[in-house]
Amino acid sequence: MFFSKTAVATALLSLLQLTAAAPAPATEGSKIVARESGDLTYYNPSVGYGACGWLNGDHEHVVALNKVQFDPYTPNGNPNRNTLCGRKLRVRSNGREVVVAIVDRCPSCNYGDLDLSPSAFQALGYNPAQSGRFRGDWDWL
Repeated sequence: MFFSKTAVATALLSLLQLTAAAPAPATEGSKIVARESGDLTYYNPSVGYGACGWLNGDHEHVVALNKVQFDPYTPNGNPNRNTLCGRKLRVRSNGREVVVAIVDRCPSCNYGDLDLSPSAFQALGYNPAQSGRFRGDWDWL
């Protein structure tokens, strides 16, 4: 079976457009491909199980990722099987940075927003008892 060069080129172009249309976080061990930005808030992961199905403490450097970026990686509606669970992010704000692991989903956060544990929030120089929302940027590790 023979295909014209035009048909092959069209098929390859269509395939490239499909893969480009579905942005995904950088794969484990790859270079950082994009930087995100959004509001940084804090929450207490110690209150119970997170969306990933794990118990975490307020002293751990963990994060709840916004629903917009978390949900597409939730197979069959089960967040415990979300492929982003455990992924690391580098968060920068206030002239500081901290590395956190995704353990939860933030239902009230918008695209780019992160809900940090108190210890991660403090690592950025913010006091959870006195302040609640700051701008920051982050990237996938």
